[in-house]
Amino acid sequence: MSGDDELERAYRECARVTRIQARNFSYGIRLLRPDRRAALCAVYAVARRIDDIGDGDLPAATKLARLDQIRAALHRLPDAGTDPVLVALADAAARLPIPLAALDELVDGCVADVRGTRYETISELVGYCRCVAGSIGRLSLGVFDLRPSADRDVAAELADTLGIALQLTNILRDIVEDRGIGRIYLPREDLDRFGCGLEIGADGGLADPPDQLAALVRWQAQRAERYYQAGLRLLPLLDRRSGACVAAMAGIYHRLLARMVADPMAVTRRRMSLPGWEKAYVAARAMTRSAP
Repeated sequence: MSGDDELERAYRECARVTRIQARNFSYGIRLLRPDRRAALCAVYAVARRIDDIGDGDLPAATKLARLDQIRAALHRLPDAGTDPVLVALADAAARLPIPLAALDELVDGCVADVRGTRYETISELVGYCRCVAGSIGRLSLGVFDLRPSADRDVAAELADTLGIALQLTNILRDIVEDRGIGRIYLPREDLDRFGCGLEIGADGGLADPPDQLAALVRWQAQRAERYYQAGLRLLPLLDRRSGACVAAMAGIYHRLLARMVADPMAVTRRRMSLPGWEKAYVAARAMTRSAP
């Protein structure tokens, strides 16, 4: 197989992973130019692999060993061996200013998950969110095109902030699912403020009084909203397609957050998501709004 054939196969594999597993992000990714879309699929596929190790069913010691292995493999880039996902990432990073060091932060966040780290304060939780989601924002920014007048350092800070907003939304959406596997992300200081323990009741749901739990969810949702308002200032710094991509991805999660504010207890009844038609609408609207 020629080098070009191997590279094409590598990017196809990343596109396949993204198509199957990026149920929300894929609506934005497809708005990019083909070369940038392929690069972002490579970033996503590597991030997905790291997440899957942390969220899998293997014993904790095995997960930690595998996270060490993938960290070492990332440090060896551009030598990617024959691993198609790493081959694609190495090529993308050779062409674009993708800050691969941010993947170390993602691995660090997954290590914290495996160890069952809990957070006392919002500052500690935001630090975790920077690792697992702000890092993805900064990696993605390396794929995007900035407008000529944009400051890349400012854009990176805003991408980091927007990643925090998305992760806080994820934490609220998955509050019951995470608790079922022993993970609590909300800061202890906030749980104490609202008198919640996030203990599992006999019915498999959260045992906290509904009014106190609803108040907790609304409080956290308002905090996430502040991060959206700050992070969305990234959009004017990006070119048309990059801005549309970010607007679509963030728009889907932002709508989820609005539903949580309107009905906080919905997070205890089901895993909240938008129907496919609404995700497509958000993406189409993002592209239309970004048109010159």
